[in-house]
Amino acid sequence: MAVYRKKKHTLLAYLFFAPFLVLLLIFRLIPFFNSIRMIFYKWDIFGTPKYIGLGNFTRMMSDKVFWASLWHTVYFVILTVPPIVVLSFLIALLINSKIRFKDFLRSAFYLPYTLTISVVCLTWTMLYNPYFGMIGKVMKFFGLKPISWLTDPFWAMPAIVITTVWWTIGFCIVLYLAGLQQIPASYYEAAELDGANGFQKMFFITIPLLKRVHVLVLVTQIIASLQIFGQVYIMTAGGPAGRTRTLMQYIYEQGFRYFRMGYAQAMAFVLFLVMLVFAYLQLRLMIASAKEELV
Repeated sequence: MAVYRKKKHTLLAYLFFAPFLVLLLIFRLIPFFNSIRMIFYKWDIFGTPKYIGLGNFTRMMSDKVFWASLWHTVYFVILTVPPIVVLSFLIALLINSKIRFKDFLRSAFYLPYTLTISVVCLTWTMLYNPYFGMIGKVMKFFGLKPISWLTDPFWAMPAIVITTVWWTIGFCIVLYLAGLQQIPASYYEAAELDGANGFQKMFFITIPLLKRVHVLVLVTQIIASLQIFGQVYIMTAGGPAGRTRTLMQYIYEQGFRYFRMGYAQAMAFVLFLVMLVFAYLQLRLMIASAKEELV
């Protein structure tokens, strides 16, 4: 009788899970495997796909715009990820300390993350405007010449980076706060008895015990930054002179502007492999960290 009930409960669990599996198959797995198949074809949506083998990858290797877009993506990752990781950790330490208005600060830093990308980008586009933007007015007040942030080849990418850091840092702060609150207070009390100062407690207790959080924040931000598209598309459209065109935007242009679907799928597959490497790295580091804690 017990075995029958167990089988019945298992069957009910699968029945409840079935709608999700069907939707996953229709909207995720089938398109994914179809996109893998299309990387070996030349297809403009309207005609019949033509098999070209590794032709798309051969073209990719000699495509200067592809390599430039890839470099812009890597450059964005380099400029964005370190500030997000470091600042979110330091701000989380501040909020977790014995200061007033902790709840207000937590909400204030997390609030931008709840906004849509269009709202964030349009708001910062107005702030960056050299004629009536707030940043330009502040620069004029101090006797400085306003910068055309989004049309200057040098400043366009840093402007997008600042916007991205402001928008996404709140999520990382919450992750660090969750990790900080899991550290037993007795560790710090014991360190104080041994005469440790604040920096020593941070470097020898806080940072090591937050190893898994560091890995999580670092890898997730790298993966998210590799997929940068919305900020670039809304704020600069890849300009000026293609200086902010990222790989995701180039994939979008090839697929939906020039209808080179096979070529776009091939580039997307390369990007997928890069993100897969970082995801695997995160998994391995998390497992290694968990094993160290069990020893």
